[in-house]
Amino acid sequence: MPRVHQIQADIVIIGGGLGGVAAALAALRAGRTVVLSEQYDWLGGQLTSQAVPADEHTWIEQFGANASYRRLRDGIRDYYRRNYPLTDRALREPRLNPGAGLVSRICAEPRVAVAVIDEMLAPHLSSGRLRVLRGMRPVSAATETDRVTEVVLESVADGSTLAVAGEFVLDATETGELLPLTGTEYVVGAESREMTGEPNAADAYRPDNVQALSWCFVIDHVEGEDHTIEKPRDYDYWAGYQPDFWGARLLSLTGPHPRTLEIVTRTFTPTIDDDPFARIADQRAGGGDEELWIFRRILSRKALEPGFLDSDIVLVNWPMIDYLDGSVIDTPDAADHLERARQLSLSMLYWLQTEAPRPDGGSGWPGLRLRGDITGTPDGLAQAPYIRESRRIVSEFTVTENHLSVAVKGDALPATFPDSVGVGMYRIDLHPSTGGDNYIDVPSVPFEIPLGCLLPVRMQNLLPAGKNVGTTHLTNGAFRLHPVEWAIGEAAGWLAAFCLDRAVDPRAVRNTPPLLEEFQSLLTLHGVELHWPDVSGY
Repeated sequence: MPRVHQIQADIVIIGGGLGGVAAALAALRAGRTVVLSEQYDWLGGQLTSQAVPADEHTWIEQFGANASYRRLRDGIRDYYRRNYPLTDRALREPRLNPGAGLVSRICAEPRVAVAVIDEMLAPHLSSGRLRVLRGMRPVSAATETDRVTEVVLESVADGSTLAVAGEFVLDATETGELLPLTGTEYVVGAESREMTGEPNAADAYRPDNVQALSWCFVIDHVEGEDHTIEKPRDYDYWAGYQPDFWGARLLSLTGPHPRTLEIVTRTFTPTIDDDPFARIADQRAGGGDEELWIFRRILSRKALEPGFLDSDIVLVNWPMIDYLDGSVIDTPDAADHLERARQLSLSMLYWLQTEAPRPDGGSGWPGLRLRGDITGTPDGLAQAPYIRESRRIVSEFTVTENHLSVAVKGDALPATFPDSVGVGMYRIDLHPSTGGDNYIDVPSVPFEIPLGCLLPVRMQNLLPAGKNVGTTHLTNGAFRLHPVEWAIGEAAGWLAAFCLDRAVDPRAVRNTPPLLEEFQSLLTLHGVELHWPDVSGY
């Protein structure tokens, strides 16, 4: 098909994950026109197309998140209150957790998050100031004197192309796809200790060593029925797969504890009859993955009127589906690795259905059923892989382990930066890697997000709006979660609009005290938290 004429807007955002959505909302609130592109059907990235319920810090209900992110969370709860037959107990819960999962205070179905995100964007679509291009991925870009002049998108469905151009271009893709396309300086993989000065950095630089990705899926359990899938193509390979540090085969309930590295065996009980209101997620106490059925449950049957839901609905994003056999960044084998990651996830499901140990002494849970209606796919897997690590810009300022680690800092007080444009909190939490590393899990402090980590060292009108900011392989582990990605995206959106309004360069905002003060005041006015109260990390 012939190439379509160029579409222009004030701000072009490539990637419709949480960072891209937050950036769009900020730019639109600032009165700017926006083009937002996304490869998959759903906006929302890790929360929706990747199907992962929000990973959040302990204080999320009180502070430590932008007002716009709170509107997203409140919208999800209100959606359930309006549309689901909740029990009286659930209706009385001001901080309703629909799934009662232990990874977050708000574990919910991805489709509900999609509905709320679409609702947040709807008025801007009606105004004509926002155009959303779904099913489009970037394939090339043009630059002139350190500025991006055009990005070419390709339709996933038919290969047709479309050019988009704006005064600012924001890269909110999952792997920093615009960075190589635009010639923007970036780092990928694990830096060496010599490069970063971090105690837990590697001895040598390994560009191919990134956190494992996971292809998640959603299941429920139908007692007395057999929903066993066809034996996956690669099942025999994965059934015999055992990383050196795992302590068991990957397809099992046994593996290293993320924080202690002790080999532990988890439980998995689809028939568990728990009280969904008895526990709350608290990352200070632990990761919550001792019982896998509850860990990332996204809808609890006991939160709904009796008989409405026959089974809990559970998101499988467990250590056993971490894909360790290769990176999908800067490799010609990316498509093969992605397919093998899908095969690993299907193999894990098949193992659960046929071999997993049961409390009654039997083997396998044939009643486990893939819920493609929940993920929006025909095969039951998520629409997109869960990407934990991206390319990262070479930035004016890089956040390292030395800024966030409790041990290195010598205290657990928040990490502060004079150019703060947001806040975040998560442990330096790295899953096993494609380079053969075990978990790296470091107690960390609440942190401010410095503007300097959003500024490429050379490019003038390209800004990161997701996991591609100036962090290291290690500190990416703390910056990659839902509320932090949202905060990064929102800061980038406001920054682009602010620079257009005042005809200044982003670097001038950071390095000119009156401009920085004005920009930070603007962020505060719009509900962006810039500082933490007196709390301690964990």
